[in-house]
Amino acid sequence: MSRIDGVCLDGFSEPITIDDLHRNRCSGIPKSPGIYLIVRASDSRPRFPAKSAGGWFKGKDPSYPLKVVHENWVEGAHIMYVGKAAGQKGLKGRLCQLIDFGFGKCVGHRGGRLLWHLEDSEKLLVRWRTCSAVEADQDETNAIASFKKVYGTRPYANRNK
Repeated sequence: MSRIDGVCLDGFSEPITIDDLHRNRCSGIPKSPGIYLIVRASDSRPRFPAKSAGGWFKGKDPSYPLKVVHENWVEGAHIMYVGKAAGQKGLKGRLCQLIDFGFGKCVGHRGGRLLWHLEDSEKLLVRWRTCSAVEADQDETNAIASFKKVYGTRPYANRNK
């Protein structure tokens, strides 16, 4: 059984970069509900730009103060964010929203906003696993709890669970 940061990878897709998903408009990602992991392969500490690359949705600056950016960094972790897709558009729709937001488009995906304070955000890897819409919330909670068992805190860009 393969794991990253305490999270079991059984049933997850092979990783693909944010940049590749942006270029191919999330081709190959199912429209089914599920959960996804955003993973940073590098072991080095990233650079944190003061301004987020994320899009301004409804006139709101997506940037966090650098103090918040640094305080949320989890040293040694590779999972940056755990998300769920339980809506009608499933994983494909949710991940396309996330990536569009990260590339500066004005779309409503404020979850994971800290991702776009990573200078190498386009190199982040995405892995997903389908499940029912009902299971998605619990599976996301369980993955975050597994991460917390290893690091004592939630992943870098998970601010709410």
